[in-house]
Amino acid sequence: MNLRTIAFGMASSAAIAFSLAATANADTPAQMAQPSVQQGYEPPRTPTGKPDFTGVWTNASTTPLTRPSEYGDRLTLSDEEVAALETATNARNARQNAPTPRELVENWREIGLQPDTLDECRSGSTGAACGYNAFWTAPGDLVMRVGGKGRTSHISYPANGQLPERVPEPEQARAEVVQSSEESTVSGRDGNPEERGLSERCIYWGSSSGPVMTDTLYNNNYKFVQTEDHLAIWVEMIHEVRVVRMDEGREAGAVRKWGGDSVGWWDGDTLVVETQGYHPRQDVRGGGPDLKTIERFTRVSPTRMHYAFHVEDPDTWVEPWGGDYEFSAVDGDLYEFACHEGNYGLENILSGGRAGDRERAQAGK
Repeated sequence: MNLRTIAFGMASSAAIAFSLAATANADTPAQMAQPSVQQGYEPPRTPTGKPDFTGVWTNASTTPLTRPSEYGDRLTLSDEEVAALETATNARNARQNAPTPRELVENWREIGLQPDTLDECRSGSTGAACGYNAFWTAPGDLVMRVGGKGRTSHISYPANGQLPERVPEPEQARAEVVQSSEESTVSGRDGNPEERGLSERCIYWGSSSGPVMTDTLYNNNYKFVQTEDHLAIWVEMIHEVRVVRMDEGREAGAVRKWGGDSVGWWDGDTLVVETQGYHPRQDVRGGGPDLKTIERFTRVSPTRMHYAFHVEDPDTWVEPWGGDYEFSAVDGDLYEFACHEGNYGLENILSGGRAGDRERAQAGK
């Protein structure tokens, strides 16, 4: 975990004039948000004149993918609401970073038996469900801003900021998924490592790698490396590398990969990426193997990159969904996240399973 505490602050919209980017082409769904480019801004370019996204970026923020119900259909926050939310986050950080109270040091056995009502891991969970001490987490400290305005959620359509209603499940069940992370509620078993989730096995972490690319509890940094033929996105979480092939078609009968097959093209100064062909056992926010995503990347200022996403799967949801946010540039490099270093969890799960096998065998005798 590195480069974790990143400021997402941005000058207010009153201080910076913006102009709408060029109208999207016919390949862009009408619902997708268009970026607001800082007036007079000219992005760095490659030798052939294309915008250059090379560098390290972060999407860490306190804004969730789906909208808290109290905001209803409201996508933006007032400046006063943003200030109140960030003040509360700073106060929580100060409490968590303060020296351990002497009372707790001297009476930790008794105090430890009391219910824990504090969100110490900053995930919304408390007590044993937290799973992490806040020292290890870095979900972001500031509200996500788009065009200088604070957001209630990353999803902007449907209007309520939630995933759409699901299509009734067909009689033929889908393949059992193995992606156990934020996207999946399916827990792995203890028979062998292949039955555990992809994130536990340090293979793939869908919520960060995308598409759709979203922030998580920590490791919300990405290194973009761009050539004329490819865009490689090195995801800090589980050191995943996502490769976008530029201006290429899809091969019939291609192997379905974790994260799907991403093909990109240029719409003016915006990079458009379409992804299909997800692995049939991958769970993408509950979607199926025929899910399709469209992403649009646009540099809008020296330190900001607009990211819009669109998701459609008629077999899963009654309507498409999507939204947008802005990445912030990171002044630094990205370093390896050694996922399995000091990882005793998988070994302990499997050894516990074998202990259970022996107990059941003994009881059977």
